Amino acid sequence: MTRLVLVGPPGAGKGTQATALSEKLGIPHISTGDLFRKNIAEQTELGQQVKHILDSGGLVPDEITNQMLIARLELSDTADGFLLDGFPRNLGQAEVLATVLAESDQKLDAVVQLQVDEDVLVQRLLARGRSDDNEDVIRHRLHVYQSETAPLLDYYRDLLVTVDGVAEIDQVTDRILAALRDRT
Repeated sequence: MTRLVLVGPPGAGKGTQATALSEKLGIPHISTGDLFRKNIAEQTELGQQVKHILDSGGLVPDEITNQMLIARLELSDTADGFLLDGFPRNLGQAEVLATVLAESDQKLDAVVQLQVDEDVLVQRLLARGRSDDNEDVIRHRLHVYQSETAPLLDYYRDLLVTVDGVAEIDQVTDRILAALRDRT
């Protein structure tokens, strides 16, 4: 069984690595962004709340994100493990996750941190060409990430595996898999 959390700043390659790791490890990749989009598309009650919040420019509150994630972890395909991408984002979410896993006598196996230099991240994000991405906005998002995530890294210090996220996609995937093997 493999239960992983993937953390890293915007532009570090979390989504790309999560997809690759999901395939190689045979576990589902669970992204909060995907959960939001799925619930919105299916017009679930939570999805309608999320759509309203996002349409008004707000951030989805932890309570809604937590509910969606808990419901997703209850599905049978997570029995042999999962890879979380974008959750937890803060200590409150980390504590909810720990409680949910403990209730079913489970725990995380590792928290993989993709480490990428800020200037590289800025260049990667600018290269995406999104209209709302300029260097000031990107650097602000990176600083918000650092302030929100630093406490998580301390919280997960015993599970933390830090991997250099600057290389070809396959090389980074191999680095992560090697680091996970070294933990066991």
